[in-house]
Amino acid sequence: MIGRAGSQGFPNKNIKFLLNRRICEYPLIAAKNSKYINKIFVSTDCPIIKKISKKYGAQLINRPKSLANNKALGDHVFEHGYKEIKRILNKKKNEIKFLVLLFANAPTINSEMIDRGIKILKKNKKFDSAVSTSVYNMWSPLRARKLGKDGTLRPFVPFNVFGNPKTLNCDRDSQGDVYYADMSVSVVRPNCLENLAKGLLPQKWMGKKIAPIKSESGLDIDFEWQIPIVEYWLKKKGFKNKNVKRKKSSK
Repeated sequence: MIGRAGSQGFPNKNIKFLLNRRICEYPLIAAKNSKYINKIFVSTDCPIIKKISKKYGAQLINRPKSLANNKALGDHVFEHGYKEIKRILNKKKNEIKFLVLLFANAPTINSEMIDRGIKILKKNKKFDSAVSTSVYNMWSPLRARKLGKDGTLRPFVPFNVFGNPKTLNCDRDSQGDVYYADMSVSVVRPNCLENLAKGLLPQKWMGKKIAPIKSESGLDIDFEWQIPIVEYWLKKKGFKNKNVKRKKSSK
């Protein structure tokens, strides 16, 4: 799992409370309860994430300053973490079967999804990775716009990319299901991180041949308005408010 301190768009997003648990706890709970994961590593520079991670038996990887800023790419953070894991375990790439990549701000994850992803790769060797995907037809690229120099909204992608513009319409389902890698989990083979430059944009750590782990309403949290969506997801998956003992206030 990766997650840094000092997020700017939504300050402290990784350690906000949701159902009386820190957001970064949910990926750790999923990893801890997986049938297949035997080692948990956390790459972070955040003291609170470090403390929480130890509670779940995770081994810490100190995230260097060069990768602990808002310009650092997840690609390179995962790559650094993988190299550190190999060094710590004294393993070669062919001695590690799979890596389960998690984000501290992506709590729409459980152990069942992780195990499904691992089973997919065990069953079919042609896949480089299996990643959680949600269908968001309302955000089809057909509907995307960008602001032109004249202040008007224009198509982000030329309409002819989608077919004959005369036959296109506003129906959100007109292009079929639109799958998004929702960042909740990526189960990858080591080769994906050994050959990061050859991976498919925009998340090169997934390799080229990517299988879906089907989910719904999954996401990584970057804005405060997403919190109610994640709470809905967690409750639907059986999570309840964690009982927290609070100290009695003195009179």
